[in-house]
Amino acid sequence: MTSDATEADRSDDLNVLLGLLDVEQADDDVFIGQHPEQKTARTFGGQLLGQGVVAATRSLTRGNPPVHALHAHFIRGGDVEKPMEYHITRFRDGKSFANRQVTARQDGEDIFTMLVAYQDNTAGLEHAIESPTVPYPEELPELGEHFKGYEDTIALFVNALHPIDIRFANDPTWKVREAGEKLLKNRVWMRTDGRLPDDQIWHVAAMCYASDTTVLDSIITTHGLSWGIDRLFAATVNHSMWFHREFRFDDWLLYATESPVAAGSRGIGSGRFFTRDGVLATSVVQEALIKYFPPKN
Repeated sequence: MTSDATEADRSDDLNVLLGLLDVEQADDDVFIGQHPEQKTARTFGGQLLGQGVVAATRSLTRGNPPVHALHAHFIRGGDVEKPMEYHITRFRDGKSFANRQVTARQDGEDIFTMLVAYQDNTAGLEHAIESPTVPYPEELPELGEHFKGYEDTIALFVNALHPIDIRFANDPTWKVREAGEKLLKNRVWMRTDGRLPDDQIWHVAAMCYASDTTVLDSIITTHGLSWGIDRLFAATVNHSMWFHREFRFDDWLLYATESPVAAGSRGIGSGRFFTRDGVLATSVVQEALIKYFPPKN
């Protein structure tokens, strides 16, 4: 991957993200990924997805077919004080089709594994559901406006890395909770906070990173709960994405999510990324362990 957008075109946080995604080759089919200075309790799942898909793509040797699907499982929480090793297994390496397995490891233990499939896009049957109707992102407040007055309540989110420009078309979980309401669906515009290089893998990797944000919100807003306010524990179990059409993730896309089911202490968040002109670009499904601890009477 080569960069054709200068650092001046991007926010500081987006430059940090691109540095994280730019995994370093350490050996044949072994790549090293770093963690940001903004530390969390464990490695952010979107970081594993983004770094993993870049590592897999850099191992391609025949042709350059685009990513069309990935299926990831999260095995252990990553240590944010240590680098991550991404080990590549080659299953198929053709000009039009390719398959890779990516296994992230720390101290000899598997943290995460992902299958990545590549396939050239060719003409065929086409149809897709329509994009939800919501206000355009220019009509919506920036994310920082939603943080005002909640800086202590949701400090984890306020102090996190923010390489993605996010505009909620509905209230975020903490405002839904404060209003005493429930919300079955979430609609959020997203794009990187600055220009990306033209190489499509940067856009795929950035979307992978962002797709782990807000996808679980509908699980808790369905019950009128909020991150940072209610006692909740969530950990991603698996994450799948299907890339239907090429897109630019430095242009606005609408991330429309809902939760079809929660049971057995697990919940599913289902999402779709639509381009600004309503074209369905990507589908997402994430399953997470999610537990709620009600206040004691």
